[in-house]
Amino acid sequence: MRSKLLVSSILAVTSVLLAQDQRQIPPQAVERIVKEVRHEILMLPHYGVFDNINYSVFGYNVTLSGQVTNPTLKRDAENVVKGIEGVQKVNNQIEVLPSSSMDDELRLRLYRAIYGYPALEKYAMPVIKPIRIIVRNGGNVTLEGVVDNKTDRDLVGLRANGISGIFSVKNNLQVADGK
Repeated sequence: MRSKLLVSSILAVTSVLLAQDQRQIPPQAVERIVKEVRHEILMLPHYGVFDNINYSVFGYNVTLSGQVTNPTLKRDAENVVKGIEGVQKVNNQIEVLPSSSMDDELRLRLYRAIYGYPALEKYAMPVIKPIRIIVRNGGNVTLEGVVDNKTDRDLVGLRANGISGIFSVKNNLQVADGK
């Protein structure tokens, strides 16, 4: 009798825990967390054009990914997201790019080639630059972000490919209107 009572108590506790895990998370809560994560990341003081932080929100859990040039930025991103009301867990998968004077030189040349080009200067206007320039391993470049149209996307790729010392350019730029 005692063992039946113990088993039924364990089953009752287990079913309550399962019900809590499967409870419906209000879409407004997830939407609010998404907006706050975006805001907090964009407000990081050392977040620059050579960094790319992505995030995904699943319920009350946030996963951070991307690449940064400064290890402090990785930690800062995790800390600000942890401080958002409702966030229960942060999985920080941000990659810290290795320090390299060659990569730093290429970053500056790419920045000038892209943001200094007259047809692309409009992207240099906002404080948060929409085109992210990621350089790793001595000349492998990835372009991330959003541009207005396919012509600008292609032009950014051409400008990046025209820099000497670059081995490869992966153009992941998205077009704002989706075309």
